[in-house]
Amino acid sequence: MLTLFEGWDSNMLEVALIGIVVLIILFALLIAICDYSFNKRVEKETRVLTGELDETLNETFTNSDLERFPEPVQRYFKYAVKERQNYVKFARLKHSGLFRTAVGQKWFPIEGEEYFTTDDPAFIWYAKLRMNPLVWVKARDLYLNGKGNMFIKLLSTITIADAKGKEIDQGALVRWLSETLWFPTALLPSEKLKWEPIDNNSAKVILTDKNLTVEGTFYFNEVGQVIQFKAKRYMDKTVENWNCYYSDYRTVENMQIPFFAEAVWNLESGDFSYARFKINTIEYVKS
Repeated sequence: MLTLFEGWDSNMLEVALIGIVVLIILFALLIAICDYSFNKRVEKETRVLTGELDETLNETFTNSDLERFPEPVQRYFKYAVKERQNYVKFARLKHSGLFRTAVGQKWFPIEGEEYFTTDDPAFIWYAKLRMNPLVWVKARDLYLNGKGNMFIKLLSTITIADAKGKEIDQGALVRWLSETLWFPTALLPSEKLKWEPIDNNSAKVILTDKNLTVEGTFYFNEVGQVIQFKAKRYMDKTVENWNCYYSDYRTVENMQIPFFAEAVWNLESGDFSYARFKINTIEYVKS
């Protein structure tokens, strides 16, 4: 059987092998440069996120604040936040978990880090999805100054997505709202956020930031834990039902927060679970 190199002399083989090695080195160097550039972009955006963080305000939570809340929301705060708890102004977490991008696709391991501010709703999330030992995807999702952006690169080099627009803005603010359970004082009523009663185990929350308003429903168990959040959210160009489920509550700095969350789309073809995240560490800056 003929082979690729049949008929080549030793000099030709040596030149070919050197060429292959050089190409591999150049490709590895390109990936390293692009990976560095991706990381520096995230660092710069994070500095913008935290640049105007005001740590001087001294706001604390008291149970008397609960009187005007719907009953299940009162139950949640009595469970999740201790009396005289300072408001969280900034949060940073690291997580592991599983992720997939399509129905029927196998799950891939993912590791991520996320930063939040609360006075002005904002977040930056970046993560690395490992598809196999040699192939990975890096993603950065953000909501900042009223705008969302999803940026994804294969091998930190090839741009898969750089999505912007009203649909991304809406989806990103819904995501921030769903993740407030990791910094519960952000769910206390303010100029931007209000609660409306539904029944004994659910309540609607409405959030307005800049010129954008989103809403969703939190579902509570008898203990006071939030077990589900449901909202209308853009999936590409269409609005779909989107859910987040929470469990494994633990105490962190006198607050009860879930350490596991699962995100699910309710589609006409059936439910599509695509993200299962486990919190590894979380830290706060408080007022």
